[in-house]
Amino acid sequence: MAEICIFPIPGCVSFPGTVFPLHVFEPRYRDMIKHCLDTGTPVAICHTRKTLSPGKQSDSLEEALKSNQATYRPYDIFSAGRCELLETLADGRMLLNIHIEQRYRRTHELQLLPWQVYECEHFEDQPLGPNEAANCVLLRDKIIHRLQALTHAEPTARELICQMAESEEWQQKDHSAFSFALFSVIRFDPSLLQSLLEMDSAHDRLKYALELLNQV
Repeated sequence: MAEICIFPIPGCVSFPGTVFPLHVFEPRYRDMIKHCLDTGTPVAICHTRKTLSPGKQSDSLEEALKSNQATYRPYDIFSAGRCELLETLADGRMLLNIHIEQRYRRTHELQLLPWQVYECEHFEDQPLGPNEAANCVLLRDKIIHRLQALTHAEPTARELICQMAESEEWQQKDHSAFSFALFSVIRFDPSLLQSLLEMDSAHDRLKYALELLNQV
C-alpha cells in the first residue's frame, strides 16, 4: 500500500515512464506540493470523474493565487510519481516536473480537504503468455508503420516517428513500457486514454491503440 496525494486535472491522463510538467498556483496545492517534497509522498496526475464543488471564478492571477478552485473526484485508477521542483516564482507559483512511475488503484480515503489523499495499491499488468508476447512484437511494428503512414504529409511529425522507430531506447522498452510511452507521442480523447490506462494487459493496450489508429 502507498499514500498518494491527488492533483486532479480534468481531461488529463498520465502514464508511467513519462514526465508531466506542472504549474501550481492554488494555495492548497502549493501546500500539498511542499508536503510531498518534504515527505517524499508521490503525486498523482489524474483525470476526473465529476466535480464535487465548483471553484470561485478568478478574474486575475492575483485572485487565483489567493483562492482555491474546484474540487474533483478522481478516477479509481491513476498514475503517480515523485515531484521535482524546478522553480518557485516570486509570487509563490511553483514549476515542477512529476516523474510518473507507477499506476495505482485508490482503495481508502485518508483525507479530502484541503487536498485529497488516498491509500492506494499498485495496479500491475498481468503476465503475458508466449502467444501474446509474440503478438506484441507484431503489434508494435504495425503501430510504427501506421504512425509513419499517418504522418506522411507532415515532415516534422514523420521525422519524430522515424526517430522513435530507430531509437535503441524505444527498441529496448518492454511491451508494457512501450505501450505507455506510446501515449506521450500520440494523443486520444481523455476517455479513451483512461480506458487504456485501466487495461491490465500490454497486449490489449497495443491492440486497442492499433485499432484506434486504423480508424483515423
